[in-house]
Amino acid sequence: MGKEAGGGRGSSSTLEFRDYPFQTPNPKSPIPNPQSPQQSPPVTGIPRMRSLLAFLLIVPLAAETLVVKTQAELKTALGTLKSGDTLKIGPGEYPGGHSLSGLADLTVEALDPKSPPLFRGGTHAWQFSRCPGLTLRHLHCQGQTGNGFNLDDGGQRTAPVKGAVLEDLRIEDIGPQGNFDAIKCSGLQQLRIERCEISGWGGQAIDFVGCSDALIRGCRITGKKGFSQHTGPQFKGGSSKIVIENCVFKDAGERPIQVGGSTGLDYFRPPGATYEAKDIVIRNNTLEGGTCACAFTGVDGAEFTGNTILRPTKWIFRILQETREPGFAPCRNVRVADNTITFRRTQVSTELNIGEGTAPETFRFEGNRWLAEDQPQASRPKLPVAETNGHYGEPAK
Repeated sequence: MGKEAGGGRGSSSTLEFRDYPFQTPNPKSPIPNPQSPQQSPPVTGIPRMRSLLAFLLIVPLAAETLVVKTQAELKTALGTLKSGDTLKIGPGEYPGGHSLSGLADLTVEALDPKSPPLFRGGTHAWQFSRCPGLTLRHLHCQGQTGNGFNLDDGGQRTAPVKGAVLEDLRIEDIGPQGNFDAIKCSGLQQLRIERCEISGWGGQAIDFVGCSDALIRGCRITGKKGFSQHTGPQFKGGSSKIVIENCVFKDAGERPIQVGGSTGLDYFRPPGATYEAKDIVIRNNTLEGGTCACAFTGVDGAEFTGNTILRPTKWIFRILQETREPGFAPCRNVRVADNTITFRRTQVSTELNIGEGTAPETFRFEGNRWLAEDQPQASRPKLPVAETNGHYGEPAK
């Protein structure tokens, strides 16, 4: 295992001297006269050493870069990591089951991005609890029986963890059956997930519980036979202000994207939220296959725009309400606009599956292109409200 000075998001922790109880000397204070009989003798010996130790305890150690290339080196490094460090992991196969907590501005990444380390097996590959400013890059996990990557707030629902970045991760064969997620995030803010590849999972490809101010961009999410794959990305439990864009979905389960969901009241973040999801933007994605393209489930405000939908097997959209506690908003206020929707009438007889307790009259449909490719003359959908500027039965340009 090697160590290098520097690394991480800077050469030291993000704390600065102004965060500590130091006092800057006042230049107008008189300089003590060493000959004055009132002057105390200089501090020497043990008191001086105690002062030095106290100083060292409150000054953060410089961040380091740790390089590991074996399982033994990884185990040792995990016991020495501190806030601000960068852990670079060499190529090869490693066991799963790693957990870290309470570290800020930590980076865990491949030593060689072209040959990422593989974490195989275990209940989870990596779990990070209360690690603000976390960065994960070029890591590969496979065959976990629980979740792949798990990031959470340690159960502190009123204190979200900020600033996580997940880039170029590859996650496959999670579960395979049951509520087990490729990426699980609870109580995070200012989160970014980019260029990740997910294939084969049990519950959700990406599960957000009470997350906000998040971006998912440029990911590829592919279903596999033998995996239950309840949803692709799911945003629930008080999630808000989330954008998912430029992603590709292929046979991504029963609900390739689920805006909302069903969450126990004790898990909502923030506590007391009266919506599963709010202010969600889904744009410029390609969704092929799946039982439907997108399920709106207890959402209070969303946009679904500029997406390409290809041959879902039963419905185009679902409008549902699964959380029915008093005071909760019905599923409402969704704009569906400028999408290209290609389907087969032999598979889709009902375009929208609308459940009880919803407000479909608040949805807006604008400028979508609908094509039943096997029966172009039957392309016009039955919608809960009239669409403006829709196009029906015209091949995509």
